[in-house]
Amino acid sequence: MGEPSRRTTLFAELHQSGLYVRVARQKPLLSRRLMTACLAFSKRHLNDSQTMRNKILWSDVTKIDLFGLNAKHHIWMKPGTIPTVKHGGGSIRLWRCFTAAGTGRLVRIEGEMNRASTEKSLMKTCTRALRTSV
Repeated sequence: MGEPSRRTTLFAELHQSGLYVRVARQKPLLSRRLMTACLAFSKRHLNDSQTMRNKILWSDVTKIDLFGLNAKHHIWMKPGTIPTVKHGGGSIRLWRCFTAAGTGRLVRIEGEMNRASTEKSLMKTCTRALRTSV
């Protein structure tokens, strides 16, 4: 075992090495362009009838981290260093569709969510919800 060290001594050593604590930047989930498009969609369909709303199929995808927290991450790096990803995985992606009549099954998405996997998920899980809403 080594000698006990104080926290301030460790920080001083790290600072002398040129390493400073940084909080990893959190990027917004919605871009400004997407928020503007959503607002425009809402305004366009503000006066739609209830029958029209009953025909809409909604879907939602969520990512859940299995390891660690979805919180701020403190990292030590030299100023100007570009952070890299050291490992991947440790999360699952879930998808579900819903209409005014009810919800479809909750589906775990394997791999990347693209047009083909979206269509496959729609056909597999939302058939019942679509039949009852139309």
